[in-house]
Amino acid sequence: MDYSFFDFLKLIGSLALFLYGMKIMSEGLQKLAGDKLRTILSAMTKNRVMGVLTGVLITALIQSSSATTVMVVSFVNAGLLSLVQSIGVIMGANIGTTVTAWVIALFGFGKFSISALSIPLMGIAIPLIFSSRSRNKSIGEFIFGFAFLFMGLDFLKGAMPDLQNNPEVLSFVQNFSDMGIGSVLIFLLIGTVLTIIVQSSSATVALTLIMATKGWIDFPAAAAMIMGENIGTTITANLAAIPANLSAKRAAFAHFMFNVLGVIWMLFVFKFFVNMVENLVATFGPANPADISTFFASLSPEEYKQITTLSRSELPADLISKQEIYLNYQSATSFGLSLFHSLFNICNVMIMIWFVKIYEKICITVIRPKAGEEEDEEFVLQYISTGILSTAELSILQAEK
Repeated sequence: MDYSFFDFLKLIGSLALFLYGMKIMSEGLQKLAGDKLRTILSAMTKNRVMGVLTGVLITALIQSSSATTVMVVSFVNAGLLSLVQSIGVIMGANIGTTVTAWVIALFGFGKFSISALSIPLMGIAIPLIFSSRSRNKSIGEFIFGFAFLFMGLDFLKGAMPDLQNNPEVLSFVQNFSDMGIGSVLIFLLIGTVLTIIVQSSSATVALTLIMATKGWIDFPAAAAMIMGENIGTTITANLAAIPANLSAKRAAFAHFMFNVLGVIWMLFVFKFFVNMVENLVATFGPANPADISTFFASLSPEEYKQITTLSRSELPADLISKQEIYLNYQSATSFGLSLFHSLFNICNVMIMIWFVKIYEKICITVIRPKAGEEEDEEFVLQYISTGILSTAELSILQAEK
């Protein structure tokens, strides 16, 4: 296969651009929303439903469930949130993070891809970046990040090896695709490991979408990877909790436990759930995402190359309709996976929200104080925490305490 080390570096570089775009966009949004976060966080104390809604809102605003959970761990560490309140917010963060998958699916795949507008968007952002007003700077950063994100996604799609012409590379993956529940568990593990390595569930979701829309893996395998990404993303909060106090460690463990238990119950209804999502997308969307592999199998390597790389005006007349079908399948697959991601997390929260008190008891039982430590430990530096997350709002609240 003609895939050199230079091509591999291009793939890693594309992923780096995507991650950098995600980071800049998230930071720009955090700066814009910073003043509001304190007000939103104060609403958490009402009840667990409000906590979940707060988690959804904050994560949808700042586009990073990791940032939300790390922030929650910081707030627990500083004594500004109780363990029960933090569990509700972490549950909501899992739903909020699915917004990113929808943004990528809507603007990154199908007939219209926003990557064509990436450079013009940067032109709009430049004057804002050099503005003296911090609000304008933050908006500029957000637009820059947004443009980088979709440029990275576009480069990623191009940098992936051409497996249609080199099927032997994929033969090892296809060995895992007909093993029933074994296949699901293998792809679940791949999704978990990838997310731990990349440290961003959004990036791994983007990779999964590309693999599925190129026909590398079938729809159920991609759905299993997305479930694995839900487990992998919990590692960030657990790393952030290492230097923190007992309560913060428990909040991070609750996040891990919530996602793992969610995946366990989903495994029992996985086949039914995937079929339901496929039927929904086939009925209301452009095509059935399950049929993409069959469609790719019907193409010759030359047709595949032309359909996936040439624009409509460059294509031979007999391939225009096939490209149309390909774009419909691409949209259907990306929508289907985004829908699966959202429905899985919403169902998980609707089930688990009734067991928040049990979660709290399990966390207190599993994570105990060390010998000689008191149960109600003093918060680190009494109230001011260090090393986890530094935002002006958090610092002010801690200083007031």
